[in-house]
This record gives sequence, C-alpha cells and structure tokens, in this order.
Amino acid sequence: MKNSNDKTAPPGQLGEEVKNWSPPPRPPRAALRGAHCELQPLDIGKHSADLFAANMTDREHRIWTYLPYGPFETIAEYRDWLARACLGDDPMFFTVINARDGKAAGVASYLRIDPPSGAIEVGHINYSPVMQHTTMATEAMFLMMKNVFDLGYRRYEWKCNALNRASRAAAARLGFTFEGVFRQATVAKGRNRDTAWFAIIDKEWPALKRAFETWLSDENFDAEGKQLRALSQLTAEALGREKSGDA
Repeated sequence: MKNSNDKTAPPGQLGEEVKNWSPPPRPPRAALRGAHCELQPLDIGKHSADLFAANMTDREHRIWTYLPYGPFETIAEYRDWLARACLGDDPMFFTVINARDGKAAGVASYLRIDPPSGAIEVGHINYSPVMQHTTMATEAMFLMMKNVFDLGYRRYEWKCNALNRASRAAAARLGFTFEGVFRQATVAKGRNRDTAWFAIIDKEWPALKRAFETWLSDENFDAEGKQLRALSQLTAEALGREKSGDA
C-alpha cells in the first residue's frame, strides 16, 4: 500500500500546480466608491442612526429572518450590537451609503478572510427596504467583489441558509456557482441551519467583471431607468450557462 504522500503519484492526483503564488494582503479598511453608492468602513457614530431608521422601514422585520441576530427594537440595542460584533477585522463590516442622499442604507462584510489560501467570504449582508432591488444594491456587491480579485484572491464565497431562496437567487444572479449544501452546519435562533455554498473563482472573474460593467453602464437602462439586459442573463453567458440558477 502506498503512502498518501507518495511522490510517485500521478500529477493529476495531486491537484493543479499553483505557480508563482503568494498570499494576497488582507483587505484594507478603506472606502470603495461607485457611481450609485459608496461603501465606508462601518462607523457607529456616523452610520447607526441612518441604518436603524432604514431598517425600521421593514415593519415586519423580514430582513432579519435568516440572520443569526436581530431584530433590534431600539437604537440603543442596535448600537450595542454594532459595538460588540461589527468593529473587528474579521468580519470587516462596511456601510453602504446611498450616493443620492448620503444616507446609510445597508451593511455587508468580508469574513473568514484567509490570505494563505486566497479565499474570502462576503456575508452579513443586510439591505434595508430602502436599498433592496436598486442599482446601488448590485453595485455594492460588484465593488466588494472587484476589490477582492484586484487584491489577488483566488476564491470569493457566498454562504446562506439553504432555505433562503431569495439569497440563493441573488447569488446565482451575481455569478456565484452553487457548490452544495452542508447539512446541519449550525444552529441559528434555536433552529437547524443547513448552509448552501456558492463561490466565484479568479479565472471566472474577467468575464463576470465585463458582465457587471455592461449591466451597470448607462446604455443598459432606458429613459425610465428600466434595465435592457438582465444581470442574470449576462452572468450566465459569462459562465457559459444557459440560465442563471443554483443547481
């Protein structure tokens, strides 16, 4: 019986060689600017009041359904959670600022930051109703994605509750590839959570970047602001898929 470390094993059984690899830097705590929004490192003093007000426009607290925390009934409670959970380096939280009015409308973060492997995850995405289904919502994800691959990461991950159909659809629309479900991955709010995994890898990024740039361009929207080509179709074409889907 051969040892698993036997150097005589065929190259195909050892994995593709990663040539000239060096770990990328950790993402800097710096703003990411786009045409429709700006992502700023979360600042409780600057952002919490706007975020709380935007979140409270969701009267039924649906934005918290699949998150392991929230809802928060008072701004004091919300600020306390922000101070305890959102000011570290991993997860690294950003506030999404609406370019139209300068107000905070949502948050997202980098987490499980792993430079030696070149992998990083996007998560804790919480878009208030003010932000949902807007161009800035998509642009915010593009800016975070672009930043990661510009830094030299090999893999960008998206994970969500496997029952969260909206999140799964969003991942597929954004060009993430479904990789499977981790059963009984964790317990959230006293309930089992199976976790669906998605990812984009670096060799897919150039085509996906062009898809985002095409979708975000002024030429892709008519005089009423209606899209001419759907991002789901553009990312599906970039990946050689017939349609955007998670399975």
